[in-house]
Amino acid sequence: MSDLDDLAAFAVLMDAGSFTQAAQQLGWSKGQLSKRISALEASHSVKLLHRTTRRLSLTAAGAMLLPQAQALVRQMEGARQTLAMLKDELAGPVRITVPVSLGETFFEGLLLEFAVEYPDLQVELELNNGYRDLLAEGFDLAIRTEVQDDARLVARPLLAMQELTCASPAYLQRQGEPHMPAELSAHRCLLNSHYSGREEWLYHHQHELLRVQVAGSFASNHYSLLKKAALLGAGIARLPSYMVHAELADGRLQWLLRDYQTRSVPLFLVHPYQGRMPRRVQVLADYLLRWFKRSSQALQTL
Repeated sequence: MSDLDDLAAFAVLMDAGSFTQAAQQLGWSKGQLSKRISALEASHSVKLLHRTTRRLSLTAAGAMLLPQAQALVRQMEGARQTLAMLKDELAGPVRITVPVSLGETFFEGLLLEFAVEYPDLQVELELNNGYRDLLAEGFDLAIRTEVQDDARLVARPLLAMQELTCASPAYLQRQGEPHMPAELSAHRCLLNSHYSGREEWLYHHQHELLRVQVAGSFASNHYSLLKKAALLGAGIARLPSYMVHAELADGRLQWLLRDYQTRSVPLFLVHPYQGRMPRRVQVLADYLLRWFKRSSQALQTL
């Protein structure tokens, strides 16, 4: 322990009036407390206390030191209260890093719904599909599809994201609607160039894996561009469920091949392990959990 800890223990001891009560307040044994007071005296070659079986009394040196030790305890308690206030304050910056298409999907809610509820919070939303070191780079939250084995981080499941096969009514009116995955080979499909096997779409149906070779005139590694292309009637796309529930609800897109399951990818909300999360970060985490829950519920009603 440092001299500061020993000085604080000295002040607690004199305020308590006995080693027994002071040790209980500090969570130490009487022997530990006695050794720390002795160590403080020895390190400065000064006697601070007269100890008898019935009472404690200060030496002249102890009487001079006690007010400063008591002031130190008050300062430490004030610092703890300040830290607690800062931790619970609903103001200041919150930094979050998320995949590009995901951030573009919920950022409107952050700007409108969340910002109205918490006007003193400044959300810094970074769109990045790469891995970021949250602790080293100062991020409070992240959304990821994979969780590293890192004891410094806590991961909470958001939802299992499924890709839905979608097209606009205009495209389907021109080209017809596929009712089986095999029929996709005759359609213009919008390909995700992020995946090496972009021209092979997989479906599961009644415990059977179906592989379909598809082709099209447009590919992108960006879900938002694939969604825009689908809305423009350029072809059939496979898009994340969280991204299209509004368009499916209002009819701008139609959900095709609903009886055929596509791959499911888990999404996690990740934050550094730090005991109790600061309230300014907690409210954003809670908002995201609610947003994804609403998104999932909206899809179930379609």
